[in-house]
Amino acid sequence: MKTHFGYAVIALGLFSGTALAQTTIITREPVEETVIMREAAPIVRERVELTPAQRTTVYRTITKERTVAPAPAGVAVRIGERIPASAQLYAIPESVAVEVPTVKSYKYMVVNNRVVLVDPATSTVVGEIVE
Repeated sequence: MKTHFGYAVIALGLFSGTALAQTTIITREPVEETVIMREAAPIVRERVELTPAQRTTVYRTITKERTVAPAPAGVAVRIGERIPASAQLYAIPESVAVEVPTVKSYKYMVVNNRVVLVDPATSTVVGEIVE
């Protein structure tokens, strides 16, 4: 009986030793990464602050010296709003840029007798000048 018990212990030792020696390899299918492209947040310049004299210079020069096309219907002209790509923008006249250098980098359009200043990089309305 001792021999049967001895053989059982040896067999158990052999089986458990081989079980510990086994290596398990797990393979996975390649996972495709989904990249979500987000539109970059527009960089909105702060509202353009002009003195009353500068506002008058900009308004009078643009409305008297320039012939401009009317803005397309439905164009939002609130400060901070984007205008559509179809809106015609004009460069600030050199005479205005010399007298009021803070508006030199902007473009403009005239809507309902108001000069609307637009940041050309973001198409965002940054100022509005009314006489």
